[in-house]
Amino acid sequence: MGSKRALVILAQGAEEMELVIPVDIMRRAGIKVTVAGLTGKDPVQCSRDVVICPDASLEDAKKQGPYDAVVLPGGNLGAKNLCESKAVKEILKEQESRKGLIAAICAGPTALLAHEIGFGSKVTSHPLAKENMMNGSHYSYSESRVEKDGHILTSRGPGTSFEFALAIVEELSGKEVADQTKAPLVLKD
Repeated sequence: MGSKRALVILAQGAEEMELVIPVDIMRRAGIKVTVAGLTGKDPVQCSRDVVICPDASLEDAKKQGPYDAVVLPGGNLGAKNLCESKAVKEILKEQESRKGLIAAICAGPTALLAHEIGFGSKVTSHPLAKENMMNGSHYSYSESRVEKDGHILTSRGPGTSFEFALAIVEELSGKEVADQTKAPLVLKD
C-alpha cells in the first residue's frame, strides 16, 4: 500500500491559511497532496491577495483519482466558487460513494450543503456560515473546533487550520503519525 493521497481544491478567493496549513501538515506527514486549481493550472488569487500556484488543474487531478481525502478550504468567495462547480460536485459525489474522507473548513462546508453531501452528519463551520449550514436541517450542528462524523470532517476557520490538518493526518495515517507530525511544530496544547 503506497502513501495516502489527498486532493485539495483551490478556488479563487480561498482562505490562504486554510489551504497552505493543511497542505504543509499533510506533506510533513508523508501524504501525497495535489493542490488542484478549480479553473485550471494558472496561479490563483486567494482571499488576502496571496497568489498560489496549483500543482495541476482540477480536470487533470481528477483523472489521477480516487484520493484518500478531498479537502475544501474556506474563504467566502472560495467557498462560493466550490458551491457553484459541477466538477466539485462530481468529485464529492464520487468520494462520498466510496466513503472516502471529505474534509471542509470555515465556509468550505457550505459546498457540502450545495452539493448534497453528508446529509445527516454532524458538522461545524465558521460561525458566520452556521445559519446557512442549518438551512433545511440536513445536518446537526456542532460548536467543536473540529468535528468528525463518519467520512465527513469539518472545522471552523483559519485559527483551527492546524487542528483540522492534524485530524486529517490522524484519519488517513493514524494517531502516531499525527503525533509525530505535531511534535516539532511547537503548537500550543
